[in-house]
Amino acid sequence: MSEANTILVVDDDQSIVDLLRDFLEYENFHVLTACDTAQAWAVFQQNSVHCMVLDIMMPGQNGFELCRRIRAESNVPILFLSARSDDVDKIRGLTLGGDDYIVKSASPGEIIARIKAVLRRSGSQQQRDERILDFGRIKLNLSAREVTVDGKNAALTPKEYELLRLFVEHPRHVFTYEQLLEKFWEGVGDKHTIRVHLGRLREKIESDPNHPQYLVNVWGVGYRFEGG
Repeated sequence: MSEANTILVVDDDQSIVDLLRDFLEYENFHVLTACDTAQAWAVFQQNSVHCMVLDIMMPGQNGFELCRRIRAESNVPILFLSARSDDVDKIRGLTLGGDDYIVKSASPGEIIARIKAVLRRSGSQQQRDERILDFGRIKLNLSAREVTVDGKNAALTPKEYELLRLFVEHPRHVFTYEQLLEKFWEGVGDKHTIRVHLGRLREKIESDPNHPQYLVNVWGVGYRFEGG
């Protein structure tokens, strides 16, 4: 049996922590917990974490601030868990580098499914691919899951990497908003979700994100990758 993935659950509501821990352990995950961001940062620094479920509103520093701190040094998948369903928090969380946004009214089963989906997308359960995809300024080393732009490493989140990989493996193919939502967000979300992630990805790979040469809009339909 392969080593269990470790999930860090961060929430100041102990009842939610206990519920998620029970469901995750039933699914054979190894679970670590924290009740605030200070404790979560210490646990994260001391353990190998494969995915984080992160509450937003907690005493002291909020989940957004912890996400920003983690993204400065790690691409570990982060799923925000919030009692609020408004688009402002959702867009902010995705912009900061979150891989998914889950409202607390979701069932434990749905949360587990979303965790498994983001782990699949992050490549933690995928076989190695030895190819290197070269598009001039942009290169993808698939075995190392590394992206370089103009010879410098581009620090992509797991979801940004998987989005870029999908596009570069299918140059000039138009992916609709609906196709992208279904593949990367289990069909949950809207065009804003995609635009936020693609906008952040463009900032990391395009010379001028406002006039992209690689990730090009197909107005009213979706996006395609111009391989050059």
